[in-house]
Amino acid sequence: MSQLLAGKTALILGVANKWSLAYAIAKAYVREGARLILTYQGERVRQTVEELGAELGAAQIFDCDVSKDEDVAKLSTLGKLDIVVHSIAFSNPEDLRRPFLETSRAGFALAHDISAYSMIAVARATAGLMTDGGAMMTLTYLGSTRVLTNYNVMGTAKASLEASVRYLASELGEKNIRVNAISAGPVKTAAARGVKDLSKILEAGASRSPLRRNTDPAEVADMAVFLGSNLGRGVTGDVLFVDAGFHIMGL
Repeated sequence: MSQLLAGKTALILGVANKWSLAYAIAKAYVREGARLILTYQGERVRQTVEELGAELGAAQIFDCDVSKDEDVAKLSTLGKLDIVVHSIAFSNPEDLRRPFLETSRAGFALAHDISAYSMIAVARATAGLMTDGGAMMTLTYLGSTRVLTNYNVMGTAKASLEASVRYLASELGEKNIRVNAISAGPVKTAAARGVKDLSKILEAGASRSPLRRNTDPAEVADMAVFLGSNLGRGVTGDVLFVDAGFHIMGL
């Protein structure tokens, strides 16, 4: 059986550890024959990501803080790319623990800068490297359009991210670059543990979703393979749900 991403080079931003969705995507990309370039942010995770990159056979691994223009600019020197995966989000922990009404101006700006604007900045730096067209994608969550307790400022940041995907898709389509978002169900990642009462969210997902279970990271990764491959050639500007169907449910 032929590999779906053979001959393609994929830049993946956001691998933090073995539990991150970006890592699951990277594993699936290796399985399908892609050449990997990975980024990490800061010395705190450097050793972990370098070890994971060595395990995956990544061609290149480097530090990239998306809040710094000079770091994002480094992406434009990577050479030809076919796929860009943006799996980055952040907010002040206290803004996920207190009422949304109490969100600080600085906290709101930070969440939107790292979680949404960075997608625009990364797209601008890498679009010129996609000389044969390609696929860009990001990770989002249902809290962008539904009120989910304790998701707070991240909900507004994900809404901004999804709107950015649509505008980027419109502008980059003429270059045959597709831009999409994957809305994954709750997964027990290190980042998700910052959301208060995560265990209750997972319980609700398992009991109320049509498939009566939570999302497997490998399912999110396979959707990323689809979007990055020729199979997804007609899909752009969309939000694709991989959440065991939870998003369709009402009371």
